[in-house]
Formats: sequence, C-alpha cells, structure tokens
Amino acid sequence: MTVDREQVLRTAAALLSRKATATMDEVARAAGIGRATLHRHFAGRDALVRALEAYGIQEFEGAIEAARLDDGTAEDALLRLIAGLEPVAGLLAFLVTENQLFEGDQVNEGWARLDARVAALFRRGQEQGEFRIDLTPVWLTEALYGLIGTCAWAVQDGRVAAKDFQYMIAELLLGGARRSVEK
Repeated sequence: MTVDREQVLRTAAALLSRKATATMDEVARAAGIGRATLHRHFAGRDALVRALEAYGIQEFEGAIEAARLDDGTAEDALLRLIAGLEPVAGLLAFLVTENQLFEGDQVNEGWARLDARVAALFRRGQEQGEFRIDLTPVWLTEALYGLIGTCAWAVQDGRVAAKDFQYMIAELLLGGARRSVEK
C-alpha cells in the first residue's frame, strides 16, 4: 500500500489542531495507517511536528501570496490575509504552541521570512498613515499571530462562532492598530 505523505500530514494537522496532545497512535489511526507505517515516514513526534511546520509554512506562504499584501491599502491587505489564514489557523496555533517546546536559538528561516513579510505590511500601513507608529511592526505581527491562534482555539471549543473568526480578529487588531486622527 502506497502512503500519500501529504494526506498523512493533512490528517495529522487536522487532528493535532483539535487535540494537541494526540499520540502517534492516534495520528496513525486518523490517517488510516498503522503506527509502524507512520514511523517509517516520521521517526517520532518531533519529526512529525517538523514536517507539519514545513507544511504550515507552505500554507502560510500560500495565504500571503493570495492576499496580495502590496495591493491596495494595508488594511485591506490585512483583511485578505486574515481571511486566507482562517483555514489553517488551528494548525498555526498548534505549531506556535508546539514550537515553544523545542530548545535552542534556531529560528526556522521559513518563519523568519513570513514574519518579515507580515511586518513589512504593518510598516507600509504605518508609512501610509493607516496604522499607529508607536507600535512596532514586529509587535503588530505577533499580535496578529496571537489573535489568530486564540480565535482558532475559541472557535474549535465552540466559544466563538466560526462565522465571526475574521471579523473578531480584524476588529480587535485594527481597533488597536489604526492611527487615530487627533482633533
């Protein structure tokens, strides 16, 4: 039987997004394969998480490309990005949490590249007078990630309606990030 590694990753992402503590046995069962087969593809949980990280980066990059961050206003681009990240928000929330467990100062180049692109969006919004300049682009980027992760968990737990995901994130983030005109 040929195992579709990409499908196993998608299944693992879906499971671990809902249940971060799922075991390798549970991942294998969800993917419809045996534990030994799963271990042939991923030597252990760390290897699986690293593969999911690469998958998450790929999905995030796709959302950034689809959002066309350089088109229109920074606010409109941010709204497109939030919408594009919604389908993978649970995976991103899992990866942020899981990556806190890994030791060392190594920053995955993929995450650094994504961070730079999102921070550039906030910087553009500041330069165009849309966003406050007293909050750094790095902080606004981290705030966006935090809101996406928190909202993903709240939707998953049924505490927030899925239809409100984009609205709640955008309103809270932009409400704090928008530059107010002083009278």
